[in-house]
Amino acid sequence: MLIINSMSTTDLVLRLVVAVLAGGLFGLNRDLHRKLAGLRTHALVTLGAAMATIAILNGQMADGSANMDAVSRVLQGILTGIGFLGAGVIIRDAEGHVSGLTTAATIWVSAVLGTLCGLGYWLLVGISTVLIMSVLTIGGTAEQFAERIFKRDSQEPRERRL
Repeated sequence: MLIINSMSTTDLVLRLVVAVLAGGLFGLNRDLHRKLAGLRTHALVTLGAAMATIAILNGQMADGSANMDAVSRVLQGILTGIGFLGAGVIIRDAEGHVSGLTTAATIWVSAVLGTLCGLGYWLLVGISTVLIMSVLTIGGTAEQFAERIFKRDSQEPRERRL
């Protein structure tokens, strides 16, 4: 027997709102860097992942435990589907420059974070959000610094660097 709607309304709203805020934060970073997938895309990805996860959790077994097999299948479906969305923002030009990899990665990690919000893993959500934002805000500067130290041309395609 399944228990439907076993989650309190407050808990449900909290999980969905935190998912939208976290995804929106990543998307805002992408918007500020003038990338095509921005605040709305990232917020919707985290929200969708949270909704799918919550839907599967609300179909708990009679003893109150979640069917981890079902949760695993939903997670696999989310990550596979989001992989296709992320692949759509990766572009390689005729000169060999690849762009959109970071945006694709933030879309993917937004889906994972949405799933964590849906599961209510708040400590992991908090730590992950801080780490992701740290990478997004400091990562570019760290790459430029490393390129200066190792005297590499940042315009040269990475495949040609030896």
